[in-house]
Amino acid sequence: MCAAGKYSSRGPALIPRMKTKHRIYYITLFTVVLLGLIATGMFQFWPHSIESTAEWTLEKGSVHDAPLIRLPVSSPIPERGDLSCRMHTCFDVYRCGYNPKNRIKVYIYPLQRFVDELGVPISSTGLSREYNELLSSISDSDFYTDDVTRACLFIPSIDVLNQNSLRIRETAQALAVLPRWDKGMNHLLFNMLPGGPPDYNTALDVPRDRALLAGGGFSTWTYRQGYDVSIPVYSPLSADVVLSERQPGPRHYFILSSQTAIHREYRAELERLKEENGEALLLLDKCSNLSQGAAIARKRCYKGQVYEYPEVLQESSFCVVLRGARLGQAALSDVLQAGCVPVILADSYILPFSEVLDWKRASVVIPEEKLSEMYTILKSIPHRQVEEMQRQARWFWEAYFSSMKAIGLTTLQIINDRIYPYAARTYEQWNNPPVVKWSSVNSPLFLPLIPPRAPGFTAVVLTYDRVESLFRVITEISKVPSLAKLLVVWNNQNKSPPEESLWPKVGIPLKVVRTKENKLSNRFFPYDEIETEAVLAIDDDIIMLTSDELQFGYEYFNYLYTYKMPGDIKNWVDAHMNCEDIAMNFLVANITGKAPIKVTPRKKFKCPECTAIDGLSLDQTHMVERSECINKFATVFGTMPLKVVEHRADPVLYKDDFPEKLKSFPNIGSL
Repeated sequence: MCAAGKYSSRGPALIPRMKTKHRIYYITLFTVVLLGLIATGMFQFWPHSIESTAEWTLEKGSVHDAPLIRLPVSSPIPERGDLSCRMHTCFDVYRCGYNPKNRIKVYIYPLQRFVDELGVPISSTGLSREYNELLSSISDSDFYTDDVTRACLFIPSIDVLNQNSLRIRETAQALAVLPRWDKGMNHLLFNMLPGGPPDYNTALDVPRDRALLAGGGFSTWTYRQGYDVSIPVYSPLSADVVLSERQPGPRHYFILSSQTAIHREYRAELERLKEENGEALLLLDKCSNLSQGAAIARKRCYKGQVYEYPEVLQESSFCVVLRGARLGQAALSDVLQAGCVPVILADSYILPFSEVLDWKRASVVIPEEKLSEMYTILKSIPHRQVEEMQRQARWFWEAYFSSMKAIGLTTLQIINDRIYPYAARTYEQWNNPPVVKWSSVNSPLFLPLIPPRAPGFTAVVLTYDRVESLFRVITEISKVPSLAKLLVVWNNQNKSPPEESLWPKVGIPLKVVRTKENKLSNRFFPYDEIETEAVLAIDDDIIMLTSDELQFGYEYFNYLYTYKMPGDIKNWVDAHMNCEDIAMNFLVANITGKAPIKVTPRKKFKCPECTAIDGLSLDQTHMVERSECINKFATVFGTMPLKVVEHRADPVLYKDDFPEKLKSFPNIGSL
């Protein structure tokens, strides 16, 4: 690719003088390639080119001083690439060995210049600025070792970030002659622009044997789950443009599309949405009335009006990211930097770092065929959720997209976690910003308390007005060893919770959420305070469970209940104040295909405070409605997922006459 105008002044210092006839040849070749790239919309994928550099901080030497390696035509070529490779089949973990710091060691090959028999380089750009930054950041990290015998992972100094600058066969030959290549075992290649016209393969076309690939455009067809790493397509604007963080909230535009050279069918559909929704949608394109040059990459136009890019992205709540000739788009990075929620329409695209990042928290993924329904889909998202997604999008960019260093070190950390899974970063560490925000609590009763980042569960207690029973439940649940946090959902809008001094003194974090409406489904809402995978949903009158019985079994389906429950089941439950437990059982049984498991002995229900006035189950219509809801739910699901079971899971020895200290759960069945 050509160097952008901003960097062209550095070009003469980096490129040695050529004979006139050679200059004419390369200028002609350059012109042909450039026209081809423009025709295929090349600049929308990488607005600024990857330029050659004369510095590499690892070796402190010039690229032109690196040893010259000539590749004979007969040099071996690696195999195409094994799609069946996984960490246990194509990676030698024993090379990593025991490491008291649980950190892989990475070796970077010394810089070399590879040419063919005629002296023509294998790459038209040499070592790019981006790859130089990547290698330098790795060499400065704790992952790096200069002792090849201690290395677990090997990274070639051969730049394959941009396939358009490579000679495929010769690049493969250069890989094969690396001293430790060994059919690519434990080697890692970084590529952001794979494929080429007309097919634009979604993975690097260079034959690479068993090498791992950190790729910027994987599809579900080329991505090797748990082996390759899907990385972002770096946007050079990340280094050139500073966008200050903008507070989450409503923006001037609801939806914005800023990509150029998108498919005409997508453009037509976006224009139709624009006609239907007016000023809510801003549809930008390239500026045809401006002179060509490097600055045009920073401009977008609509009906003659010019907008600064990427600054304009901060003016919209949602920003469209469509597939182009390639699946991976640098536009995704620009959108995240602007704190705009990306709306991704790229079927089969493997999102960057999706192995560890929860993209549901920062983006909306819509099938391409649903583009016409995009506005309706986005309008259904609550405002508070949009704000959280805006905040998460910006943080994803800062942590994982903002520089080649961030991209490179994140890739190595993911591989590190695979090799040392017992020391791997948790979901929370990957996805939670450093400062935990408690925005979903309208009027917190207590100061925010952060639970330990450890396995456990959150107890969500739904209550209305039974304070004495509520306090007994809290006291008993707080004894459970695996409890990470107690979340009390106060469902009474006409009465405030008790004063702080009256609540039980417990040794775990306790929060109170005051709801806006008295709904049974509030117990299954995925509150921000829930940071554990497992959740115990319990009423304020369930006082017959011991701490051992609660410790014995728990599961998590809150998100599915709130957002994925089919039909109008959740609304029916809220309207009738009944059957939320049956709805949850329908959902879990439908997903797992399994019957419920009873984990404690049968006991008589006790509720000292329950009366005919405040007990929902004492209403004469309560049981009639429960029969009605079963029939309704079965109709919505299209089947009866509930299964009959005659099985009860009990801990070993719980009923036998053995000393209590020999029993794992001595208090089961004691009430």
